[in-house]
Amino acid sequence: MTDGRKHCPQCGEDKPLEDFPRNKAEESGYATHCKPCHNARGRESKQRLYGGTREYHLRRRYKMGQAEFDAMLAGQGGVCAICGAPGPEHVDHDHPFGNVRGILCFNCNGGLGQFKDDRANLRKAIDYLEETSWQRVLVHPGVYRLVSPRRERRRSPSS
Repeated sequence: MTDGRKHCPQCGEDKPLEDFPRNKAEESGYATHCKPCHNARGRESKQRLYGGTREYHLRRRYKMGQAEFDAMLAGQGGVCAICGAPGPEHVDHDHPFGNVRGILCFNCNGGLGQFKDDRANLRKAIDYLEETSWQRVLVHPGVYRLVSPRRERRRSPSS
């Protein structure tokens, strides 16, 4: 490493230090290989050791492989465990222990995350929806009015 440049043994080029990832473990403070070579080596390792990045991700994050994922999804009938949407791709897990609960679609997985997996908050949301949902009220045979339990009925200008 001289005057702000470093040699990458993979591609054989001398490159500016900005082209190398930071690495505190190295004496120089920079990784041995430049960013493109570093990324290529990582992809190759994931492919060689795990068969791909998806398998690597599932094993590292959820301690399960693609075969276990597929079996769990088949056990759910191939649909989201909450809403029943086809083709869910997201592994749902509890955050304190990391235990896998099921396979969810993007929206259901995000929804649980927004409520922080808190059952009390989810119950409050259900109560809120039930209290504020517009309901059809029979006014006359065949004639209905939409009424919200939380909103006052607006008077028409002619009333």
